[in-house]
Amino acid sequence: MDAHSRPDQALALLLCLGMTTALAWGCLQCDPNFSEKFSYYRHHVNLKSWWVGDIPVSGVLLSEWSQNTMKELHLAIPADITREKLDQVAGAVYQRMDQLYQGKMYFPGYFPNELRAIFREQVRLIQNAIIESRIDCQRHCGIFQYETVSCINCTDSHVVCFGYYCKSPSEWQAAVHGLLSYIHAWHKQNVGTRAVCLWAHWTTSHPSLPFTEHKVSGTAAPG
Repeated sequence: MDAHSRPDQALALLLCLGMTTALAWGCLQCDPNFSEKFSYYRHHVNLKSWWVGDIPVSGVLLSEWSQNTMKELHLAIPADITREKLDQVAGAVYQRMDQLYQGKMYFPGYFPNELRAIFREQVRLIQNAIIESRIDCQRHCGIFQYETVSCINCTDSHVVCFGYYCKSPSEWQAAVHGLLSYIHAWHKQNVGTRAVCLWAHWTTSHPSLPFTEHKVSGTAAPG
């Protein structure tokens, strides 16, 4: 099968599902230890600074940690993270927070500044974790999915992508067939309307694939 015989020669190589954004709790709050940890942090914040002005500032930072996390992620894909990566992020954040709380009292301004630094590092870790999982998913050939937890409501979810790592014409043909079957099955659900966006991708071993957008119906991908 040459390039001209591929259906439309237009099968994009990244399948983006569920691009709708929503207000969310924040990825770290999906960790089972979050409530206990941050309850401790909030209740002991008054022992961490010599300056009384640091206490309310730090209290707000801790109370709004989850909401601000979602505001700062700025992701163009759904905030779905694997359990393994969530555990890694949570462990890194709790380690830094526990070290900060092991100190006695800090000079004015130091404690809230350290909280902001930990917060920014947490956002970076979550962004990297979500994006890395998507990239790994695309290294397969054809439709592939992996289990995640949704940062929107902390429920179990899964991410579906179209991997472009196909090495032969027969693999591309099978991948194309699987993608079209997937879209057809999703379309038959007839509940709501979503867009499945397919982006072009250029590789040295395959020609450029043009942008295609296919409208499908459904509120969830078929399991």
